[in-house]
Amino acid sequence: MMANAILLSGQQYYIGFCGAMDSKYAVLEKYFGYTSFLPGQEEIIDAVLAGRDVLAVMATGGGKSLCYQLPALVFGGLTVVVSPLIALMKDQVDSLRANGIPAATINSSLGYGEQRIIERVILEGRIRILYVSPERAVQPFFLSLLAKADLRLVAIDEAHCISMWGHNFRPEYRRLRVLKERFPAVPIIALTATAIPAVQNDIVVQLALKNPARFIGSFNRKNLMYRVVPKARYFPRLVAYLHEHQNDAGIIYCFSQKATEELAEKLQKEGFSALPYHAGLPDDVRAEHQEAFIRGDVMIICATVAFGMGINKPDVRFVIHTDLPRDLESYYQETGRAGRDGEAADCILFYSRGDYGTIRYLIEKEYNDPAQKDIAYRKAGMMLDYCETTGCRRKFLLTYFGEAYPEERCGGCDRCETPVKVFDGTEVATTIITCIRGIGERFGASYVVDVLTGSKSARIRENGHDTLPVYNSGRGYTRDQWLRFVQEMVQKGFITSTGGRYPVLVLNDRSRAVLKGELPVPLTEPGPEGVIALRAEADYDEALFLRLRRLRKILADLDHLPPFAVFHDRSLKEMAKYYPRTGVDLLRIYGVSEAKLQRYGRKFLDAIDKHCIEHGIGLDRRRG
Repeated sequence: MMANAILLSGQQYYIGFCGAMDSKYAVLEKYFGYTSFLPGQEEIIDAVLAGRDVLAVMATGGGKSLCYQLPALVFGGLTVVVSPLIALMKDQVDSLRANGIPAATINSSLGYGEQRIIERVILEGRIRILYVSPERAVQPFFLSLLAKADLRLVAIDEAHCISMWGHNFRPEYRRLRVLKERFPAVPIIALTATAIPAVQNDIVVQLALKNPARFIGSFNRKNLMYRVVPKARYFPRLVAYLHEHQNDAGIIYCFSQKATEELAEKLQKEGFSALPYHAGLPDDVRAEHQEAFIRGDVMIICATVAFGMGINKPDVRFVIHTDLPRDLESYYQETGRAGRDGEAADCILFYSRGDYGTIRYLIEKEYNDPAQKDIAYRKAGMMLDYCETTGCRRKFLLTYFGEAYPEERCGGCDRCETPVKVFDGTEVATTIITCIRGIGERFGASYVVDVLTGSKSARIRENGHDTLPVYNSGRGYTRDQWLRFVQEMVQKGFITSTGGRYPVLVLNDRSRAVLKGELPVPLTEPGPEGVIALRAEADYDEALFLRLRRLRKILADLDHLPPFAVFHDRSLKEMAKYYPRTGVDLLRIYGVSEAKLQRYGRKFLDAIDKHCIEHGIGLDRRRG
């Protein structure tokens, strides 16, 4: 039986129910339009269906939502999803309703009458999935409501927020253990995209999970291309890239609120559709800008890190950082907002070592505890290492998160995209080692390079290091190139960095072997800088894809939905590749459910037919 509906303040609330389900596979195809699971999904779903508590760590885009949405339909009754952001809840509910699934959210944006109606239909058993905030989930009145409802499952999204070891700690998440205490027989599934082992353990303890099944998926986002580009004079390169991606949605992260507004204004003057987003904007303006981006009315958001935790927009084709992130956890989560639909997306970081000074200032300002401060410095140092590595960036990221990557080259980062050239760097290495020894093994990489490049800083003069024979001996390479040589030598073990708050370069046995002429040092030859390569050409009809995107936007606006709630980009690209002719053909397309076929199928088939007639595309090229 399909859901009936009521209309409240322009919003449609489904109050029917789905009927009996034969199996998880029937649910998958009928309500989500998929014929197979993504890696790890089926095992997680099986554990949930077996009634176990579950901890699932899955990369963004790995399909976390399905791991509780599908069991919710198989279980029947009510599934409660705890989610941190109203906008995220609304997007999820819109997408579920578009698939004919009775879903709702209770949050502070609803009026008293609307909340009472939703509470009534919950008690009548006509809501399958309910989204609430962590604050709402622990309120006594809400817990009493759940006690009267047919509660079958609880899902905690963005579960890393519960841990003080995590990077988005939210104290209100700590109180969620009351859900297990009040409903001990109801399974809980905790989900997150970023959780190192300490955070994973903390989630289990804080939620009081009982012998949970743990699923730690791969952190490897194969569809993302990672690039680091020198920041000097970055704006012309940014504009050139955006001109090549005018039809793509993207997020540009800036360090400060002022920078987001200045960049958005500059991009607007260049003819781009861009808006700023930061915590200093009035709530209504911030919500308006996010909604415009979600619905595709604005293509680019220039944002601080206040934007996007859990943002449910799958078709973000690029995430660009104009400033150095503070740590790899934040960087991974922010870049994870690109390509959630599994399609190719770019992650570009404009890098300058000078940004590290801002990070140091913030660390000194925010941390009083020496141990926490040291951890923050170590994490910032790893961020620098990622930017300056000469090896595969994907391998570096995965190693940081404790995942082995067997290949030396991923083909999905700038380091692997163009083969590096190696030269005999023994002379360069000897110069660096001699400098480190000459200044007493008491300084970090920046100071060493300042000596080599003849900096006239007062600190060097005061230390008398401007009188050393090695002073200003680094002519022939730029300062950034010397820094990369030093970093590569550290990575290859020719010198040692002590790490911590004030990293110091010291010599080791391999350093001394180089000075004695016993050990050659291969180094990466400096190459051209500042080029942002383009993605490969599409294997689908791009003109038809753009036509279907325009149709999708019109239909989404009519239904007051974000475009991806109608169809994902991947669905449109498959339509533009196979040119489906009938409803049966359309059901074979990724993400086309029975409900979406009934609601939108005829309009998309008509658009495809019209395109094929206009471009002389015969039946031999069409899926039949």
